[in-house]
Amino acid sequence: MQKFTIHKGLVAPMDRENVDTDAIIPKQFLKSIRKTGFGPNLFDAWRYLDAGFPGQDPASRKPNPDFVLNQPRYSGASVLLARKNFGCGSSREHAPWALDQYGFRAIIAPSYADIFYNNSFKNGLLPIVLPEAQVAQLFDEVHAFPGYSLTIDLERQVIVKAQGEEIPFSVEPFRKYCLINGLDDIGLTLLQSNKIKAFEAERLVRKPWLNHSVPG
Repeated sequence: MQKFTIHKGLVAPMDRENVDTDAIIPKQFLKSIRKTGFGPNLFDAWRYLDAGFPGQDPASRKPNPDFVLNQPRYSGASVLLARKNFGCGSSREHAPWALDQYGFRAIIAPSYADIFYNNSFKNGLLPIVLPEAQVAQLFDEVHAFPGYSLTIDLERQVIVKAQGEEIPFSVEPFRKYCLINGLDDIGLTLLQSNKIKAFEAERLVRKPWLNHSVPG
């Protein structure tokens, strides 16, 4: 998992409440058994005018010029500004995969659905919670100033505006530790590899028959 320490990025405003996971990555794209390739279909039904299906060449699609991510001023955005209850709906882990693979490193919103919130941390995506009034102010600033960027300092737990103003945010210490060190569940398990190896070796001493494979 990619580490998150300090990130500076262009902000894209998703000015809708209750954005559900089927909007983030529609159900037809969940057929893939791989964990990659979901970025081109992020917000597919809103992002394109034609119907999307797995295996399409993105270059052959018809982009919706009115959708925020298709507007040139937000090209390359890596911080998503959203409204309340972002990521509601089904528990699909593909939603944070799609956001991450599109290029987003962080989301700022007043609230998130619990499962989406947890899945985001587990996949290297930082979901920041701010009061609605602060989020509304950020929306106003993003709309007013093309090229609006923010710096997110996870170690200090602050969002830094271009003028230097800082907005503090909260994050649970364990989640912060995992993101800063780039540790997903597998990475956390591998930190205990010496203990696991010692346990396996001791178990084989007590139960040597486990070391023999079953014929054919």
